[in-house]
Formats: sequence, structure tokens, C-alpha cells
Amino acid sequence: MKSLKKIIQNVSLADQAYNLLKKAIISAELAPEEELPEEKLASDLGISRTPLREALRRLAMEGLIVLQKGRPAIVATFTKEDSLEYMELRRVLEIYNIEKITSALDEDLLNELRGNLALQLEAVTKNNFHDFIELDREFHLILASRNRNSKFTELIHHMNTGINRAFLVLSNTLQMSAYEAYEEHLKIIEALAAKNVSQAKVNMLEHMQNVENRFLSYFQKEENK
Repeated sequence: MKSLKKIIQNVSLADQAYNLLKKAIISAELAPEEELPEEKLASDLGISRTPLREALRRLAMEGLIVLQKGRPAIVATFTKEDSLEYMELRRVLEIYNIEKITSALDEDLLNELRGNLALQLEAVTKNNFHDFIELDREFHLILASRNRNSKFTELIHHMNTGINRAFLVLSNTLQMSAYEAYEEHLKIIEALAAKNVSQAKVNMLEHMQNVENRFLSYFQKEENK
């Protein structure tokens, strides 16, 4: 395993460790199924095991690594089949969530979504697809945050993390149709702003279907390389 860049001792060591390890996984510096021994990682990063373990727990929650009892954690593998299963569940959750948050639709929520959308457009304009994918994920988590069922929100978070990891990996070599996704998000917001929940659900369904189609298209190109 390559040596990682040491952490600068400032606000949150766990956050810094999480960000550095996540970047290493996404960039394939840390390969699928590669072991992550705590002693070596802590030494490489220049921190103790306590913040490192917190970072590893967060990465495991996002499906980026797999924690193993009595053995080092390993970098999670990525398969097309896993991602398609995430997508199927995500489609059901995201559409139903639109219905569940109807009573929570207010200007604060809309403004938060619009702020996220503005950053999406900026990322697209700058061809910064990695940032766009993270903003895409955040967009859906903002919607989920208004669901009063905390378990439901956790499920949406988990499904988004699973499929977004796929896009993060593929984004290293493929240019996304990011503007298309941005426009789909815009249509969802417009329907919500008009308090047209049924149209918002239709727009979300179309978005989810297009996400799956784009993913399959990108993955097919990867397989044909």
C-alpha cells in the first residue's frame, strides 16, 4: 500500500482522515479489496487510532470500505449488479419521499435546494464532475432531510451513497452528462415550488430512470475499453 499524505493538525483529525482516505479510494490509489491496517494508516497520516477509527466507521457507512472483525478493514468492491440493486431501491424511496415531505415544503427548503442547484451549475460549467456528483448526492439528501421518519432518511442516505460511489469511480475516466442531470433537478424544484407534488413525483421518476440509463451507458463504455 502506498504511503498517504500526512494530516495537518487542526480542527478535526477524523474529518481530515475521512477526506484523505475517501479521495484515495475514489482515485483508485487504494484498490478494491486492499487491506487497511490501522497501525500503518495511523502512522502514514500522523494521527492516533481514535480519529482514524471514526473515519473508518464513516467510510464503512458510505459503503466505501468493509469493516472486518479481528482483521483489517478492506476497500469495498464495486460491481454493476450491486449498483443496479441500489438503483431499484432508490427509485422507490426517492419518489415516495416526495409525497412524504409535502407538508414540509417551505421557502427555506426551496432556497436550500436552489443554492445546491446553483453550485451544481457552477461545477458543470467548470467541468468539475467529481464535485457535481457530490452535489447531486447532497440535493437528494436535502429532500430526505425533511422526512420525519429518521429510518427512512437513513435508507435514502445509504442508497444514495451506494450508487454515487459507482458514479464517483466512473467519473475518473468518463465525462458525465451532468447538465442533463442538472436540468432534471431543476424540473423537480420547479414542480415543488408550484406545489405540484404529483408532477414532482413524475419528474423524480424520470430522473431516476435517466440516472440508471446513464450509468448503464457509462459502464458499457468501460467494459468495452
